[in-house]
Amino acid sequence: MLRTHTCGELTPKQSDQTVTLCGWVHRRRDHGGLIFIDLRDRYGFTQVVFDPEDKNTFAQAEKIRPEWVLRITGKVRDRVEGAKREENPTGGIEVLATKAYVENESETPPFEIDQEKEVGEEVRLKYRYLDLRRERMKNNMLLRHKVLQYVRRFYDDRGFIDIETPILIKGTPEGSREYLVPSRLYNGEFYVLPQSPQQLKQLTMIAGFDKYMQIARCFRDEDQRGDRQPEFTQVDIEMSFVEADDIMKITEESFINLTKEIRPDVKIQETPFPRITWKDAMDTYGSDKPDLRYELKMQDVTDLCKDCGFGVFASVVKNGGVVKVMRVPNGAVFSRKDIDGLTEVAKIYGAKGLAWIKSTEEGLEGVPVEKLGEDLSKEIAKQAGAEQGDILLFTADEFETACNSLGAVRIEVAKRQNLADPKVFSFAWVTDFPMFEVDKDTGAVGAV
Repeated sequence: MLRTHTCGELTPKQSDQTVTLCGWVHRRRDHGGLIFIDLRDRYGFTQVVFDPEDKNTFAQAEKIRPEWVLRITGKVRDRVEGAKREENPTGGIEVLATKAYVENESETPPFEIDQEKEVGEEVRLKYRYLDLRRERMKNNMLLRHKVLQYVRRFYDDRGFIDIETPILIKGTPEGSREYLVPSRLYNGEFYVLPQSPQQLKQLTMIAGFDKYMQIARCFRDEDQRGDRQPEFTQVDIEMSFVEADDIMKITEESFINLTKEIRPDVKIQETPFPRITWKDAMDTYGSDKPDLRYELKMQDVTDLCKDCGFGVFASVVKNGGVVKVMRVPNGAVFSRKDIDGLTEVAKIYGAKGLAWIKSTEEGLEGVPVEKLGEDLSKEIAKQAGAEQGDILLFTADEFETACNSLGAVRIEVAKRQNLADPKVFSFAWVTDFPMFEVDKDTGAVGAV
């Protein structure tokens, strides 16, 4: 081993010991003739000191720059009072360098590794190896590792068998487009990458393995959106001789126990997990995966707008569409710029626009009020529960577009108003999904 210790394990117990550390230069500081560097590896940081009395080592330290990879040999010593950093596990010591080996130099990084500044996604992906050095990304990777370790233990303790299923399989119709892989041996034939191991895990049930689990890689050739990925990992389970409630029960148990083990600081909002039908979730929250940590519920005012004077609403209803409204408490303070930003969010999900009515001291304000009339506007505001200082946001379109677009606005409003408590998890079951859907481009009916 080139190192005797990691950068996160030295304490005053190792004082006066000679150690060797390997890592990256996180920061470099030149203070009053002494040069300090914070040496970093995935375990933590250790402060290394270069003394000018050691001319060779000090001369080398003068050349060192951030992100160089070093191997340092030196003696551990206690830090002086006032220089200790109790928040850092190694904050009570430092290493006085006696030898320094440059394992690898580094060009100036395109972004600062030691600061959690926002960096463009394109740059982050281009320099992914640098991005993964950042503290936040490192913690994400470690958290993911712990979650996967826990999941495997949880299901193993309950008699599940971890079975790895093939990646190259025969294509079968499912909800999304599949990635095709041409066969070299069979000209004109293709494999597909699995959207999920659905049929494969059912084969394990037929074979008699009554409890199957897998950390499964899935591939779906979908349009790129924030909640869609071409490849992703899912916890995949299957059981024989059970009912739906049995699956739900063991899944809830895994989520509750996982939260307690990995995030003991987080509260689960409700147990057992509430169950919501797909239709109710879309109607009320505009999402098939609603965030229940905050209200911002949507309402349907289609019937009230059926023969209204607002042509936008009336024409949508006439063509079989719906009009949805969401009350935002204290939203009357939204500026035109704020509303324009929310409108752009709605348009991403297919909405043609976002109508609004504000409830102020002077009464109801907004373009729809002029078209709907005072009485109908008040009736809609009453149904929505509007109070003075609120804003009502409307979408009008076919059902899914109206719901999805206003649901996206709901999420954006919650972000802007910090409505979601990060210390709360709100799990829920969404049931009774539609079996089929119509492709908007081709009109073809396919499985969801």
